[in-house]
Amino acid sequence: MEFRHLGRSGLMVSEISYGNWITHGSQVEEQAAAACVRAALDTGITTFDTADVYAGTKAEEVLGRALKGERREGLEIFTKVYWPTGPGRNDRGLSRKHIMESINGSLRRLQTDYVDLYQAHRYDYSTPLEETMEAFADVVHSGKAHYIGVSEWKASQIREAHQLARELRIPLVSSQPQYSMLWRVIEAEVIPTCEELGLGQIVWSPMAQGVLSGKYLPGQPPPAGSRATDEKSGAGFIAKWLGDEVLTRVQRLKPLADQAGLTMPQLAIAWVLQNPNVSSAIVGASRPEQVHDNVKAAGVKLDADLLKAIDEIVEPVTERDPAKTESPAQRP
Repeated sequence: MEFRHLGRSGLMVSEISYGNWITHGSQVEEQAAAACVRAALDTGITTFDTADVYAGTKAEEVLGRALKGERREGLEIFTKVYWPTGPGRNDRGLSRKHIMESINGSLRRLQTDYVDLYQAHRYDYSTPLEETMEAFADVVHSGKAHYIGVSEWKASQIREAHQLARELRIPLVSSQPQYSMLWRVIEAEVIPTCEELGLGQIVWSPMAQGVLSGKYLPGQPPPAGSRATDEKSGAGFIAKWLGDEVLTRVQRLKPLADQAGLTMPQLAIAWVLQNPNVSSAIVGASRPEQVHDNVKAAGVKLDADLLKAIDEIVEPVTERDPAKTESPAQRP
């Protein structure tokens, strides 16, 4: 495993981080989830990403039990706040009330005294940013989180939050966006802003919900048991990439992966790690062998000719519009 600084902070994270968005507590039984976490630890992954909303708070509980007994100082545990975790009007968003209650709930479920990174899971247009950042400052200053991050925030929102963070003396160090060969909306504005301000990217869905694994074939139904066939495991997210044009172009990547001595998933993960502003790529798994395969992308260097060939294949189906970085106009 290779390690990188999270932005310009002193915190080191594993290039490959383990996330449990649509697996733990829902798609995967707890015994299998624990086996995947053990595989992650065995392969050198030290960075684990979750959120209070995943599987209706169950994902945090599963991760907490899976990591119990590990040396806490040797781990980087990340979680998030914003999406609804209860039926009440204040069980969502980035109000002071929800942030303060949510961090306590997350720490209880994760069985830890602190998280290394506490992230705003989306931007909350219903709460003054000053209120949100002041609440995050109290979380940090009370020792319940070491660093603060955001997820799917626009460049202008990151810049405003960064200024407030400096005034409040808290470290805003990261952005967690979707990023892959097919989804490059952060390249025009978010990445340049984060490079300037010292934030690193912790990217999710580097395999475009599994499409870049190459297992989805044009003109054929999705494989039985795959994410595209399971409404509980993100079928809605993957749908936009299941058209024949996208799938045909993805199949053209396979010779390039073979040429590089990589599997298709390894090529997809290695590709996002070529961006120097990316601190870590989040991978999920339902089986330990997937973890063992994915981590082989760490430390891989793709040459310029290979990167150019990839661009030529996927460019017609790549999304680059920075406006696609968005949060709900109103709290869900």
